[in-house]
Amino acid sequence: MKVLVVLTNIETYGNTDDTTGLWLSEATEFVTVMEQAGISVDYVSPKGGYVPLDPRSLKYVNEEIRQVYQADDFRNRALSNSMKPEDVIPEDYDAVYYTGGHGVMWDFPGNAELNEISNLIFQQGGFVTSVCHGIAGLFELQTPSGERLITGKAITGFTTTEEYLSGKALKVPFMNEKIAQKYDANFQKRRAYKPFVVQDGRLITGQNPFSATLVAKKLLVALKK
Repeated sequence: MKVLVVLTNIETYGNTDDTTGLWLSEATEFVTVMEQAGISVDYVSPKGGYVPLDPRSLKYVNEEIRQVYQADDFRNRALSNSMKPEDVIPEDYDAVYYTGGHGVMWDFPGNAELNEISNLIFQQGGFVTSVCHGIAGLFELQTPSGERLITGKAITGFTTTEEYLSGKALKVPFMNEKIAQKYDANFQKRRAYKPFVVQDGRLITGQNPFSATLVAKKLLVALKK
């Protein structure tokens, strides 16, 4: 089994000097669960290559996160030399996982190549998963009949309340919760910054940075069925 992990290439909030990037734990905690279960992971980003880290995420590093972050494999294949979408063979993967960090709000939506990869993984019976802002990668996915994948589905992601609490509400291009509702998804949420995960068939989504492990464990159970 193999899972494709999607990362951002964006370093700043739009045309500002305010830095962002991948929220580190959203990748490392997910990868830890997969690796412990013997499931391989690959890393892709919209442009391939370098993946920046949100500096604020480094404040939450614990020993488990540090072990993955300092591993040569993660630093090479995820942070320095992530795959380009054109290098991905969708048939190789049982699931795709969209990580977060505010950067994804600029380079996940509108990426036709990532959309096609995820659509194919889902159509072949695989799982589409995300955590926090990674929900932005799901907005344009479609069923074979042309409907939005999230329409009518129970999902979650970084909430409008959490966006305001993060202090970045005026710097982001949209609110994930509002976009999900616009597309008629059944957006669910719990208390701000508390771990929460929703599964609706082969869609598994987590609300915030503290939900990555729960997403991974849900996916693991689903993959083993």
